[in-house]
Amino acid sequence: MKKTPLLNIALSRLIASLGHGDIVVIADAGLPVPKGVELIDLALTQGVPDFASTLRTVLSEMQVQSHALAHELLQAPSPALDSIEAHARGAELGSRRLLSHDAFKDLCQQAKVIVRTGECRPYSNIALFAGVTF
Repeated sequence: MKKTPLLNIALSRLIASLGHGDIVVIADAGLPVPKGVELIDLALTQGVPDFASTLRTVLSEMQVQSHALAHELLQAPSPALDSIEAHARGAELGSRRLLSHDAFKDLCQQAKVIVRTGECRPYSNIALFAGVTF
């Protein structure tokens, strides 16, 4: 049995397969998924699972070099932003890149996977760029 909190087989397998620079997007329920990008759909209902718990669990196994956000997320307080800022203060997210929401959606075309949550607050999305542990 695994010792880390992540139990989802598809998500655990995906994180184990990441190479340096691969992009994992944790998305709200409304972010469009580009054709050809793998989707791991965790959404059960509105708010379940939420963005914050999904990010926390992914970070328990994933080494992150940097992250990207849509600057629209910074314009209104939200639990997603609070979670991102807490992880950033803990040095778990590396450097930050801000994009317009449209540019963020374009970046999603390069993602290895999009992890869809049940989060229903607009702009609750983050792109995580895989780092290395050495």
